[in-house]
This record gives sequence, C-alpha cells and structure tokens, in this order.
Amino acid sequence: MSAQQLPNGPQTHPWLQTLQWLISPLEYMEDCAKRYGDLFTLRLGQNSTPQVFISNPQAIQQIFNTPPKQLDSGEAAGVKSPLLGQQSLLALDGKPHQRQRKLLTPPLHGERMLSYGQLIGNITTQVTGQWQIGEPFTVLPFMQEISFQVILKAVFGLEDGSRYEKLKELLIAILNPKTPIIRTVLLLFPSLRHDLGAWSPWGNYLRLRQQIDELIYAEIQERKVQPDPSRNDILSLMMAARDEAGEPMTDLELRDELMTLLVAGHETTATSLSWALYWIHHLPQVQEKLLQELDKLSENLDSNAIFQLPYLNAVCSETLRLYPVAISALNRVVKSPLQIGKYKFEPGTLLIPSIYLTHHREDLYPQPKQFRPERFLERQFTPYEYLPFGGGNRRCIGMALALFEMKLVLVTILSRWQMELADYKPVQPVRKGLLFSPGGGVKMVVKGRKHSQNHPILQTSFS
Repeated sequence: MSAQQLPNGPQTHPWLQTLQWLISPLEYMEDCAKRYGDLFTLRLGQNSTPQVFISNPQAIQQIFNTPPKQLDSGEAAGVKSPLLGQQSLLALDGKPHQRQRKLLTPPLHGERMLSYGQLIGNITTQVTGQWQIGEPFTVLPFMQEISFQVILKAVFGLEDGSRYEKLKELLIAILNPKTPIIRTVLLLFPSLRHDLGAWSPWGNYLRLRQQIDELIYAEIQERKVQPDPSRNDILSLMMAARDEAGEPMTDLELRDELMTLLVAGHETTATSLSWALYWIHHLPQVQEKLLQELDKLSENLDSNAIFQLPYLNAVCSETLRLYPVAISALNRVVKSPLQIGKYKFEPGTLLIPSIYLTHHREDLYPQPKQFRPERFLERQFTPYEYLPFGGGNRRCIGMALALFEMKLVLVTILSRWQMELADYKPVQPVRKGLLFSPGGGVKMVVKGRKHSQNHPILQTSFS
C-alpha cells in the first residue's frame, strides 16, 4: 500500500511515536485528532505496522458491520493473549468465536446474573464496613477489593479458604506489577520477552501465571470429581454448558475464559466505581439529584429497579464516557482489501475504533471534558457514538454484569454512608497498564452513617 492511501499522521520515527503513546496516550491521540481529523495513522510497537485510529461514527459503524473474514479481531487482540490465552473469547474469530460466545452468554445475563445481587451487596457492605468516621481513606483499593471478591466468589465460585487466599494473592501480583510501564512494553514488544529467572520481569510473570493455572485446573478437576448441580457460580454454569454438538468446554477453554472475565472485569469495574464516586462528590448538584432519586426507591424493590433509575444510569454512562475503561480495545486487522470513505485499506493494516476519541467529539458531546450526566437524559446516542463496551459481534459479553455491579455498589454505598472528598483539587487520569485510573486513587473521608440502616436497598435479596 502506498503511504498516501493511508490517512495522514505523524511523520516522526515509529520509536518516537511509540514512546509518546506509552508516556501520554490520551494527549497524543487528542493532538493527532486535532491535527489530522477523524482518521489518522500511527506506527507503533515492534513491527511499526500502520495503525489507523478512527473516531468517525459512520466509519465505526461500517467496521462493526464488516464480516470477520475481512476484519480479524482475534488476531488484533494478541497483545493481551499471554495472560488470557489463545482460547479466550477475545482471541477467537469466526465460528470458534460464535460457539464460545453462545456458551458464555447465559451465565452473564438475565435472571442468572441478577441472582448475584445479594452477594454483591453483602461484599460491598462488608468491605466498606472497615471505614471509620472522620478518617481519610483512598477509594480505589476498596473498590478493587469489592470487584475482586465479586470475581472470585461469583465467577470462580470460591469460598473463603486457602485456595481462595492463594489465588487472590497471585492474581493481585500478576495484575498489579511493581513496574507497570515495563509490563506494557513487554506486551507491545514480544521480542523483549525473555525468561532470565524469577527476578526478571518476564520470568516473574511466567512463574506467577503457572501457579495461577495450577490452582485453576485443580478447582476444575475437583468440580468434575464432585459435581454439585445446585451451584450457580459462573464457572459451574460454564462447565455445565454444551455446544450444538453436545460438547462441553475443555479445561483450557474454561481456564482462558476465567482469566478473560477476571482481567476484563476486575480493575475496569474498580476504576469506574472510583471515578463515579469522585464525580458524585466533586459536583454537589450531581450528588443531590442522585440522592433524591435513591430516596424515592420503593420498599418493594426488585432487581430490575436498579436498571430503571434514570439518573443513576446517566451518572454511570457519563463516567464511562469521560474515561472509558478501554481507550482502544476494538482493534481489527484487515484481512482483505476494505474501502472506508476515501481510503482503501490493504491486508495487515490495523484499524482501531477509538472509544476515547469518539466519546470526546465536540459535535456529539459539547464541552466533552465536563462531567454532565444530563446529556444522557437529553438524547439517545447510537452504538457507534457511545461504545464503552465495544460494539458489533465483539461487544463485551460481561457488559450487563459490569453495569449491574457498578450500579448496585454505588447504591449500597450512597445509601449507607455520608462522605465527602478529602481534597477538592481536580483528579487527573493516570495510566495504569492499559487503563486510566484516577490519580491518587480518590481520597475521601466518611462524615457519618445514614440515619436509617433499613433502607430498602440494604434489605433486598435480589433473588
């Protein structure tokens, strides 16, 4: 492909582009979008393959509707595969992807998903019960603990005990490296992955992964030897699922999907919750409107009521718009020539519908840097204008569970605690691996407990 057939982009050396992307990706993307428009080309990573960033809703719609034989999403997800595995839903395409998606959908939607409400509420109450009135604390670690417990208990189906504690210890170590920038570089540049022993970054990573795998496979084998039809955790439901040929998922498939759900649902949910609590308490008018809505909850609350609270939904939507958990997680590799607008992309080109840039378009979201939930009450955005969980046949399969957990945790906290920010200085996003967390983790202080501990939300079983 000749260079002029690609959208314009920086002409600096690919290594310099990669360095800028690693150090300040948000600012770099925004600067490129201002200079070059809705589509621009970067050359990042080891092979300097052309990577086209796209924030035009019409182009994104075309990409989402293009069949997999022309755009391969699984190949483009390779950066995450060392931890997730080659049988992860994110790494599959075509018929294998369709099969796996059908097997995974039932446990993560509908009544089965809503049955985890009591567990989520109990975990939130237990974790936040450690807060002391008048003592400042950092929100993010508590949200990480809540989301981690939800994953291990609702998804893995583990109870408190030695395996639970060991797996938790190992997963925290592998998901929160001491030097996240080195981990990011290793994921972007496979040629740098060398096992130089347990103290080397990649060697440490491989040993942690092996220990995690041993625990997961041991849990799977125990479930097979001692099956319990009454269990409703997601691992048990996945083990019971059968495809159209009557075949179950293999142990490797089960392992890879568990890791996918963990990586996709742990830090992302904790980060979103921390951002939401920051904005709710940073903007008094937002907090007032939300608390007024919660005060009107009926004593006969059912699980669906959480999803039908318009302002809560708007607050969550605006949180995920402003700093989406994935800024560019929808990569596609062109497999056969593809025309988008005036550009014809040849095989090997990487297309990246940019969630972050699309969510910050002035024409869609006036004053995009402002947190204003009302924009989601004033109009309905298309799936190509608002896409925090991706889109097309690659939309995050755990979206419903993630939103349910986010809303239930927020409602439980706001119904129980009176809090305020310990510091009203603006919080800036800080890169943490592939995510952007609130800098400093959001410092808050508890001013008191709500007068009534009998709020309907705290009594509901969500069964």
